[in-house]
Amino acid sequence: MKVSFPAMRGVIGKRQYYATMMGLSEIPHLFKFNDWAQFTPELRAQRVLVKSRVPEIVKYIVDNEDSYLFSSITAAYSTDVKFKEFEEGGDIGYLEMDLEDAKFLINDGQHRCAAITAALNENPAIGKERISVLLFPWENMERAQQMFTDLNRFVQKTSKSLNILYDHRDVLSGFTMEVSEKVPVFKGMIDKEKLTIPIRSEKLFTLSTLYDANEELIGGKLEKPDTKEYKEKLERAIAYWNAMSRVIPDWERVKDGTIKAPMLRQEKINTHGVVLRALGGLGRALMEAHPDHWENRLQILRDVDWRKSVGNKVNPEWENVCITAGSVLSNRQARVATLAVLKDKVGVELTSQETQFKSKRDAVGVA
Repeated sequence: MKVSFPAMRGVIGKRQYYATMMGLSEIPHLFKFNDWAQFTPELRAQRVLVKSRVPEIVKYIVDNEDSYLFSSITAAYSTDVKFKEFEEGGDIGYLEMDLEDAKFLINDGQHRCAAITAALNENPAIGKERISVLLFPWENMERAQQMFTDLNRFVQKTSKSLNILYDHRDVLSGFTMEVSEKVPVFKGMIDKEKLTIPIRSEKLFTLSTLYDANEELIGGKLEKPDTKEYKEKLERAIAYWNAMSRVIPDWERVKDGTIKAPMLRQEKINTHGVVLRALGGLGRALMEAHPDHWENRLQILRDVDWRKSVGNKVNPEWENVCITAGSVLSNRQARVATLAVLKDKVGVELTSQETQFKSKRDAVGVA
């Protein structure tokens, strides 16, 4: 069966290609997935489809059907095509091919295609929408492999902080931005672009660190910004971080210029992500256990020794908690251990996992 569809003809890298639009409903029929897992890497033209990624993309489409966005799919075709110009010598016209003989290899966009196929089952109406497709003639496996690596060579994943800053769909992102502006010690002290703070930076925290800490603090689902529940949680978060800045005066000393941020980060752990995230978890546990007196219980944290080392040894307060072999860790075990230490200090009941950690720590003689 011969079909034709509008297309533009172009040349890139001395190779001719066509740019066209295809209905989403056509994607499952035109683009079949190769089971690359059965081939050795050198015989593949693509990476193996990671099926666990597909549901996340499907959810993105279904949840944002009025604003989702995809870049072009790039594929190689292995059939004879005929391009008919609207005007002689022009590059806009119709591309004609026989679909019975046509085979397509996806060079870039296999996860998008798999997600579109799955999303159509949940919402067939999106089948009428269209996505741009770049079509290159199939040459050989070597060329297909080169296309894959060229298309991915300069792709750089954006940092989590930048994603938070630009993601206006994520309610917690907006929540965190509000907290960063309404808590004085955070205002102007949050790096909103990088995942880790550069050595000489005068910033205290990254936006991603504050985001994770707020997620621990509020727990569960966050309501929409125009709701009473959202406003109450925002007020609690602002009150909590303001109270925390009073019991960790190092933050305010950096803010007022008494000490430099690089020096604080080098000497103490109270700006590290593992600690801020644990402080968020502490806030939730404290407010649940003592809703009317949580701020009073925070005062004990004034006496915490946040130093990384004492003399030429690791500070015993944090050794094998969030510091191992002289390095500050941020893995799940370190977060659980740090939260356990802080909860124990303010007198909040520990979970079974936290109790287990404390028992082991007490057994080796750490106060």
